[in-house]
Amino acid sequence: MTSEPGKFWTRDVRVLLIALWLGGALFFSFAVAPSAFAVLPSRELAGSVVSRTLKVVNVSGFVISLLLLATAFAARQALKRNTFYMELGALALVAASTVVGQCVIGARLAALRAAMGRPVDELSQQDPLRVAFSSLHGYSVLALGVGMLAALAAFFLMARRNRTV
Repeated sequence: MTSEPGKFWTRDVRVLLIALWLGGALFFSFAVAPSAFAVLPSRELAGSVVSRTLKVVNVSGFVISLLLLATAFAARQALKRNTFYMELGALALVAASTVVGQCVIGARLAALRAAMGRPVDELSQQDPLRVAFSSLHGYSVLALGVGMLAALAAFFLMARRNRTV
């Protein structure tokens, strides 16, 4: 840790923020979602819990990535141009994937659930609403995965910076 208070914010806290979000997203993906479907009495209830939790993950990822993008220029000191742009790109990808995951895919999933008027599992596998729901669910998983990979890249770029600057 550095002795200058301003550098603490621009270095260590930035790494901590991306690490916290990445850890939360990983915990959601590999512990919360599977556990909800394993222990809750209905898949509909488990889906509601997972949707609500995913909203927290997506919104926090968007806010954190915007904050890190805003502070990236203050933290740029002695950083190679390519490394700086790679960090900006990774953070922009986190922001984009989380906002698309929540505001586009999540909103469409909610609209489909409302249009169904009953639990997803009660519809036949060939029902167009269920097919659309399954497709959107796949895109939701993809968006979160892309966001987590981008966050991992940003984490390593920022952590490496802390060792070398």
